[in-house]
Amino acid sequence: MASGEETVRTDAWIWSVRLTKTRAMAATACRAGHVRVNGERAKPAQVLRVGDEVRLRHAGRERIVVVSRVVRKRVGAAVAAECFVDNSPPPPPREQLVAVGQRERGAGRPTKRDRRELDQLRGRSG
Repeated sequence: MASGEETVRTDAWIWSVRLTKTRAMAATACRAGHVRVNGERAKPAQVLRVGDEVRLRHAGRERIVVVSRVVRKRVGAAVAAECFVDNSPPPPPREQLVAVGQRERGAGRPTKRDRRELDQLRGRSG
């Protein structure tokens, strides 16, 4: 390793640039196999360098970022945006959430038939 080249732990960098809320969440994602560095599964203590590609599956979507700056401490959102190049696909459109299994207010206690229908909608069998 060259003396002028800076490195940082994978979990610390992911947390520092605000891709996860906590460093523990970043480390857990690494251990669970949700983080890949240059196509290889990453451990929390694996070193990152400028130019590395980091793929993170988090919160239902995949983030693909290229390290442009190494930071060790958590930084503000504006500075964090300068630390990586985001190549992630756009997030899926937010669909209108359908209220599955919701009853009208004041409709009273559900009957046995109502409960069976609710369980069927929720994918439960009994």
